[in-house]
Amino acid sequence: MGIFNMKRVAVFIDGNNFYFGLRKLFGKNKSLKNFDFAKFAQFLAGKEKVTAIYYYNALLDKEHNSKKYESQKEFFEKLKQIPNFHLVLCKLLKRSITGTNKFYYIIKEDDINMAVDMVENACDNNFDIAILVSGDGDFVPAVRSVKKKNKLVKNVYFKNSSSRNLKNFCDESLELTKQTLEELFYS
Repeated sequence: MGIFNMKRVAVFIDGNNFYFGLRKLFGKNKSLKNFDFAKFAQFLAGKEKVTAIYYYNALLDKEHNSKKYESQKEFFEKLKQIPNFHLVLCKLLKRSITGTNKFYYIIKEDDINMAVDMVENACDNNFDIAILVSGDGDFVPAVRSVKKKNKLVKNVYFKNSSSRNLKNFCDESLELTKQTLEELFYS
């Protein structure tokens, strides 16, 4: 296949989902900081051309853990060095657990930002194939919209965090396993 026949691929990664998926597979043995996202995107695209990588996440709470916050900032700076990489920072909300002094965090706007970016980029004809790295069934309406623009949508997910409905709406799906990801870490 010649260069002019190559399909353009945009990869959309749910960063929080990806982090916890890797942790479940590798535990603390592998760090997200040592994961090669450019190589990962090309692995997903196969022989096609990766034209954009979108990664959605939120900055951690500096007050809660300044060391983790600084480590994450370093990680994000490293990601920004990858050609055609778009880091989309979303909101991090702190929620109290009723009746206790404990709290937890949730990321807001990541799914809606991913969905809007997929649809807008499809409408602007910026890709031929969208690769959605998430198992969240909430993406079905966005997938449906992208496919109306005659784009292919591939779903990439971790076991136990995937929606059957999402897989059914996508043209292809791939489960991420320890074996497929092992070679994508820096030595």
